[in-house]
Amino acid sequence: MIQGIIFDYGGTIDSRGVHWSEVIWDGYQAAHVAVSKQQFRDSYVMAERELARVRHILPNDNFHDLLLKKMRIELQDLAQKGHLQCSDIETTAAQVAQYCYDAARSSIEEARPVLDLLSQHYPMMLVSNFYGNVDSVLRDFDLRQYFKGVIESAVVGVRKPNPVIFKLGVDVLEMEPQQVLVVGDSLKKDILPAESLGCHTLWLKGKGWTAEEDELTHPGTITSLSEIPSIINL
Repeated sequence: MIQGIIFDYGGTIDSRGVHWSEVIWDGYQAAHVAVSKQQFRDSYVMAERELARVRHILPNDNFHDLLLKKMRIELQDLAQKGHLQCSDIETTAAQVAQYCYDAARSSIEEARPVLDLLSQHYPMMLVSNFYGNVDSVLRDFDLRQYFKGVIESAVVGVRKPNPVIFKLGVDVLEMEPQQVLVVGDSLKKDILPAESLGCHTLWLKGKGWTAEEDELTHPGTITSLSEIPSIINL
């Protein structure tokens, strides 16, 4: 029944289903940033709100550019709260950004054979909550050719979990929702909204933002994108 596939990007293709806060926290540990995880999480949330409010990320920014800007905002917030020396911000931001960029590339290279195989059999769309530069990110990682089109929240003005953003992807595929498989890492933002339209879904489940999320279950759960071909009989 499946005639097309919609992928989420952040957290799905670039981190194996693991919430990006966890990847960045690992980067903090690798850079020996002496803050508590709660202090980090508070600054992580602040930075996300700042990036949503102010256009720090530009359309031509690749993922390393994005990470460097985001790390500066987080670390500046930690410094203002007295958790970090201001003199450490630039060096630490560069270290964490590089760690996270390398982690993303590793995940993407693991996903690439799956994307390559699927794209040979199905038209694919990318539907993502992102900052307005996802096309540049895809091109930097040599992923753009796998997708017929990209629906990005910052461009279309609709954010997940609003199912309208998935309907836009279905419409570009020129299919009915029942013909489309949606793959994402968030039960709330990807899977349930897509199912509300009638799409098939697979939830790539890694470590989430909360313990409550980690306890949730779904019949379409996978732990690796490599499971998809056998599930859809490729």
